[in-house]
Amino acid sequence: MIHIAMVLGILLLGAPVWGQGGSLLEVGRFSSSEPGLGLPEGWKPLTFKKIPKLTTYELVKDGGRIVVKATSDASASGLTKEVKIDSKEFPVVRWHWKVENLLKNSDAMRKDGDDYPARLYITFEYDPDKVSFGKKLKYKAGQVLFGDIPIGAINYVWERKAPVGSIIDNAYTDFVKMVVVESGPQRLGMWVEEQRNIYEDYKKAFGEEPPLINGVAIMSDTDNTKERAVAYYGDITFFKAR
Repeated sequence: MIHIAMVLGILLLGAPVWGQGGSLLEVGRFSSSEPGLGLPEGWKPLTFKKIPKLTTYELVKDGGRIVVKATSDASASGLTKEVKIDSKEFPVVRWHWKVENLLKNSDAMRKDGDDYPARLYITFEYDPDKVSFGKKLKYKAGQVLFGDIPIGAINYVWERKAPVGSIIDNAYTDFVKMVVVESGPQRLGMWVEEQRNIYEDYKKAFGEEPPLINGVAIMSDTDNTKERAVAYYGDITFFKAR
């Protein structure tokens, strides 16, 4: 896959700060949608200039719930939503997903294998007061090449072989960290609930306090491996720490 975090940074400018009054933030409430070809409310396509073939996303009923079905056939695109969330106040992200098949030739360590049947992307905005001097220099160099980009992104993935819990540099940029939350075929075809502390994951991955979250995206991509994958995404919610 290409520098998706850099594309997300351009798309996710100007998102309003979410109200902080409740104990949870429903970022993706797909279950309240109507099945059909329309996109979930508040979500928009995430596409890439050099990748003409797009993954298809549709709202479907599966197992009695309304979810997003993604079908990727040698393609890449995603769905993204603009947010502004303080991960220190809402550190826990919970979501459901189901994957029908793994990719035979995917490899998180290689650019030509940087494909995943399912991933949840969380991007962070650039806050110069929370960034080390060395990272500021790298960020400014990235701006020259790519324009407005997020300072970091956590990518929760369903991987083929990397151990669960691994945190891996993205094959394209170390501004993106891949966190393996599922690996291998053991739970294929099953609805799986995931829960992560995004605040702690960011600190562990980047070694510093996280800035505000400015975007959430789902994506199934197979453009590098030229394979086919089908995945389903359920509701995505952020919670305050107990």
